[in-house]
Amino acid sequence: MIEITNKINQKPYKLLYDYYYKAIEHSQESIDAICISSFDNLKKEVDSRYVNLKFIIGNKFIFFTNYDSPKSFQFKSHAQVAVVIFWPKINIQIRIKAHIDKADFDFSNDYFKHRSDKKNALAICSRQSKPTRSFNELRKNYDSVLNSADLSKRPSYWGGFELTPYYFEFWQGDDNRLNKRVSYSQNSGSWEETNLQP
Repeated sequence: MIEITNKINQKPYKLLYDYYYKAIEHSQESIDAICISSFDNLKKEVDSRYVNLKFIIGNKFIFFTNYDSPKSFQFKSHAQVAVVIFWPKINIQIRIKAHIDKADFDFSNDYFKHRSDKKNALAICSRQSKPTRSFNELRKNYDSVLNSADLSKRPSYWGGFELTPYYFEFWQGDDNRLNKRVSYSQNSGSWEETNLQP
């Protein structure tokens, strides 16, 4: 689930909220899963992965990860990302272009304190995407942290990122491919609406 607060009374956000609540009514699985594509400025290549979107607060879309992970270095090297959300139960795809930055440290601290011990133990012990000799070694390290560490204290290498959208595209699928597409581009504080062909 995504926690939505400080709602914005602008067309692309209102559409997003409406589709989100409709997807909930249709029992959409993994409703908080979003695909984020980022650019590695050093390697000159694009990378993508799914993350769990936890909050939409005003115009900020917030998820959490390891700050030492490859994607975090990509965000630092090129602070613009593309996002895709797909809710097949209602046949809606939402594309977003956004600027990305670290979330407020106090916000990350507070969120970490309210997570489960098991999730926090993994965040503390994992060196995300770094090689490991075996899964058993990882599990052993995890069990050790779970039984010994202060699991309410957020490590400095873990926290939130916030996306600030400047472009939305809503795609509504049709069985005959007569898909409805409408985009919203931010321009001087307002949103320009454009209908797009399938």
